[in-house]
Amino acid sequence: MTVERPSRASSPGVRKSMRSNKGRDTKPELKLRRATHALGLRYRVSARPLPSLRRTADMLFTRAKVAVFLDGCFWHGCPTHHTKSATNAEYWAEKVRRNRERDEEIDRLLAEEGWLVIRVWEHEDPLVAAEQIAKEVRARRA
Repeated sequence: MTVERPSRASSPGVRKSMRSNKGRDTKPELKLRRATHALGLRYRVSARPLPSLRRTADMLFTRAKVAVFLDGCFWHGCPTHHTKSATNAEYWAEKVRRNRERDEEIDRLLAEEGWLVIRVWEHEDPLVAAEQIAKEVRARRA
């Protein structure tokens, strides 16, 4: 199903809000990175796991081949916290569906190349997520 993308924001407030969304260095990302760094791990930020893949991981452990993606509840359709948009609902539902399909494709492509993909929801405790990341990275390095 293809939904035509609106050519303009539905209101000046929506336009301002959308323009302020950051592509990286969000608060949840920074918390997760700080917690992971505090555990002694070093990583690349917003880097491509594969040169041929036009997608970047939020945290990348190149030697261990671990890619971490921190997914926003709205943008990636969190089963617990995703909310339906009040305006342009059909467009946003399609956008989230495509994001989820893309996430699955990225997971598959990276797994085929020997990467471990870790997906963390923005609402998850960054300390718990960092511990899980550290466990997986250390296991793959051993």
